Amino acid sequence: MEENEISLDYNTARERLAMPEYGRNVLKMVEQLKAIPDKAKRTEQARAVVKVMELLNPQVRTLDNFEHKLWDHLYMIAGYDLDVDSPYPCPVAEEFNTDPVPIPMKGSKIKAFHYGRNIEGVINLLCEQPEGEVKAELIRSLAIYMRTQYLIWNKDSVADETIFADIEKLSDYRLKVPEGISLSKISGDASFARPGMSPNVGQAGGQHNRKQKNYKRPYKKK
Repeated sequence: MEENEISLDYNTARERLAMPEYGRNVLKMVEQLKAIPDKAKRTEQARAVVKVMELLNPQVRTLDNFEHKLWDHLYMIAGYDLDVDSPYPCPVAEEFNTDPVPIPMKGSKIKAFHYGRNIEGVINLLCEQPEGEVKAELIRSLAIYMRTQYLIWNKDSVADETIFADIEKLSDYRLKVPEGISLSKISGDASFARPGMSPNVGQAGGQHNRKQKNYKRPYKKK
């Protein structure tokens, strides 16, 4: 290493934290208390560290029997190797180091995420309906809804034929869109927002509503 070269100590090169929410300073405190030869003093220091952990992770207080959980966390930080007079027994490492149970996927893979799984279910139901005017009207209503979902994620305009082709493709071509179906025109001031977003965000209409809400009538003298 050159004389003027600065050595940087990155967290990625350090020991992995068992409980990252408490930080590396708590780990150093635990390592120091483990090195205390006297058990009584070691226990006293352990209780002080638990208090520090409670301050650093105050949301733990919302849990039932949170003090027990803090002592469990202390043992985990210490690598389950801590000889102190704790009010709670040392937890078993195997109980905390087991792999999570995999969550099974619901059904098959979604074919088109911008339409969602429910659309596929509706299309499957339509495939079982008898041919006729009722089925044709249901297909048209479905196409209007799918066009709305399409425009939420793609602000460009979309042709009716594109929606019709998606319906047939999602049905594995079991469903045929009747000829002559046309979708209603979209208003020029229509707004399509993604889930969780207000449709008035960034619009003049929303600003107008806020101005109206904050408007105060002038005081009228009697």
